[in-house]
Amino acid sequence: MPRDATGHVQLPPGGPVTMPPPATGAPDVTTTTLAVLLIGPAGAGKTSVAKYWADHRRVPTAHISLDDVREWVRSGFADPQSGWNDNSEAQYRLARRTCGFSARNFLANGISCILDDAVFPDRPVVGLGGWKRHVGPGLLPVVLLPGLEIVLERNAERSGNRRLTDEEVARIHGRMAGWYGSGLPIIDNSQLDVPATARVLDEVLARSIASPPKW
Repeated sequence: MPRDATGHVQLPPGGPVTMPPPATGAPDVTTTTLAVLLIGPAGAGKTSVAKYWADHRRVPTAHISLDDVREWVRSGFADPQSGWNDNSEAQYRLARRTCGFSARNFLANGISCILDDAVFPDRPVVGLGGWKRHVGPGLLPVVLLPGLEIVLERNAERSGNRRLTDEEVARIHGRMAGWYGSGLPIIDNSQLDVPATARVLDEVLARSIASPPKW
């Protein structure tokens, strides 16, 4: 890559992510540059699975968590747990756009990305359309949806503003059930540890590349 006098490396511009070309035979997802969106309720294990999956790939891979990016705002942080309002919606949209921009730039430079977010099937603001707009049609969405008792247990281990009330966890989990019948792949990781869930994720992604979900 060309360098200027300061040592700055000119990088390719990031553009919308397209679907990887269909492979002849079973695609090797461990060596393919991918953009993955891991969806699930609080306590589903999205962040743990995403980090593990990114850590153990054979190609450079980045993990981008929407919650982490939202919390870059320190003064004036609008926590949706205190009530979804115009400010929390605006900060969510900004964080999602920032995540999409980052993902496109990583992918343009050959680095895979896995993003995680609690995307609701019945809520346009916190929905898939924005992710497709900001990342591109090649983004592969996968839903992580363990049983309610599992997410309640995991939520109880959290602290700070990441910990929700049991009532809120149950409400979110119930709304996530709307993904059943959506056509998106769903992994029930109730009885799976993180490494096993990551292996199932690879299997699901291989099928998604061979037959992309309609979303």
